Amino acid sequence: MPIVFSNADIPPFLKQKAALKAAVTKLCTLEGFSIKHLSYVFCSDAFLLDINQRFLNHDTYTDIITFDLSSGKDKRIEGEIYMSIDRIKDNAAVLSEPFDREFKRVLFHGALHLCGYKDKTKADKVAMRAREDFYLNQF
Repeated sequence: MPIVFSNADIPPFLKQKAALKAAVTKLCTLEGFSIKHLSYVFCSDAFLLDINQRFLNHDTYTDIITFDLSSGKDKRIEGEIYMSIDRIKDNAAVLSEPFDREFKRVLFHGALHLCGYKDKTKADKVAMRAREDFYLNQF
């Protein structure tokens, strides 16, 4: 299976796995990519903070960290995406968004990173948000 969902340090919670995998696959296809292997790992704030500190030297909470493991020789995605369910819940409450919608936004955000989208500059963030919104409306 090219897309795998797993839980690190939280209990299973995900429903509609097949539909979510299909949505991510379609997103990548529409962006001109195929998926060789993509692993989503759902975790707590503490788990993701540890990854952020050890691998990125950042001492902050975040909702997602994406590791691109692709060779770069073709348009086949290979990567690992870690998502903090704690942070997504908190962000959904702050933004007055349903958890399900914010979860999908972050899920798509990680895939979009692997399709080449960045979010470091203001212009990058605007482009990323537009693509997130596009796929949220599609799925």
